[in-house]
Amino acid sequence: MNLVGGGRGGSFHPIQTPLLSHSHSSTHSPIKFLKPFFTTPPSHQPHFYSPLKNLTFSGRNSAVVRAQNIGCKSEKKLNLEAMDSNKEITELNRELYPDIEPYNTGFLKVSDLHTIYWEESGNPNGHPVVFLHGGPGGGTSPKNRKFFDPAFYRIILFDQRGAGKSTPHACLVENTTWDLVNDIEKLREHLKIPEWQVFGGSWGSTLALAYSQSHPEKVTGLVLRGIFLLRKKEIDWFYEGGAAAIFPDAWEPFRDLIPENERGCFIEAYHKRLNSDDKETQYAAARAWTKWELVTAHLLPNEENIKKGDDDMFSLAFARIENHYFVNKGFFPQDSFLLDNVEKTKHINTVIVQGRYDVCCPMMSAWDLHRAWPEAELIVVPDAGHSANELGIASELVAANEKLKSIIKRNA
Repeated sequence: MNLVGGGRGGSFHPIQTPLLSHSHSSTHSPIKFLKPFFTTPPSHQPHFYSPLKNLTFSGRNSAVVRAQNIGCKSEKKLNLEAMDSNKEITELNRELYPDIEPYNTGFLKVSDLHTIYWEESGNPNGHPVVFLHGGPGGGTSPKNRKFFDPAFYRIILFDQRGAGKSTPHACLVENTTWDLVNDIEKLREHLKIPEWQVFGGSWGSTLALAYSQSHPEKVTGLVLRGIFLLRKKEIDWFYEGGAAAIFPDAWEPFRDLIPENERGCFIEAYHKRLNSDDKETQYAAARAWTKWELVTAHLLPNEENIKKGDDDMFSLAFARIENHYFVNKGFFPQDSFLLDNVEKTKHINTVIVQGRYDVCCPMMSAWDLHRAWPEAELIVVPDAGHSANELGIASELVAANEKLKSIIKRNA
């Protein structure tokens, strides 16, 4: 779901919690709740409430970022817990890096039909990191490079099948999750990269989990944002009326494109129109589908982002490919497939960043992943929605990469 992009954030004041009780493991990584990016005067400071037992918050002045326990295969391998919580973590950069240009670009033929666009920026001799964009169908943006230190990272972006500069545009043939997982491996081999860090938000988090569970030995670390596990309840929430309770005004244009007698399943109704023989029918459905997501992607409206929905080329790929994956249940063998396979990745240093008020990918999915994978660090940004453009989320994504960078440098 949705895209990730730029935006500049300032410093954050995290709120600490003690260990929470989980039924899945005896080793736990506490969730971190961050204080709001936009603060109010002292006399009007909001109260933080949690229904969870044994959940406490430290004060603003004493709050520090603390490394969490990340399980590792080897005792010799440095993890986030080994970093100094009172100094190194609080001194991490949280600002997006400046704009940079790629030093290398190309197209890789991954099948008889599909060719994907890829690019490299940053340090040619740096630690490789691959960015997995959202959607599916969203494509990459130059802003995506800004989450990574260009002096340290060899930054690889690519457009997934049918998206962005990849060809054929908006094509659904030979376009499945497992085709994309194979494409990631083909790109890694093409670039002669032994292993790399993986970064993905929204659908990118889905693909990052599928890839890392398939090739855990190739992944040095994970940064995940806006968790989307592509389960039926997540699809139903966003596309079958749940999120309409929060955005009824934005829901009506999405709903009204479909006749009343077809509203029993909006996914199927839009599938019919997005695959119509009439191009204008496709474009109309694509615009409605895309604008519904773009309007709901931010806690506060972002008009620049919403305008992307007017671009028929962008909307067609975004809507057609998303809908194709959702109709086919992500091409997973069962609804809980990604949760059922987290054991394969529990040794990987992982940071999860989640907006509290994410309407596109509600926090329930990040929480379910956290309960199944308590070794991963979960950071909840309290005044953010879904998009990585939002100040607090962008800040925490940069900091997550900085944490993993520190681990890599120490291990070296």
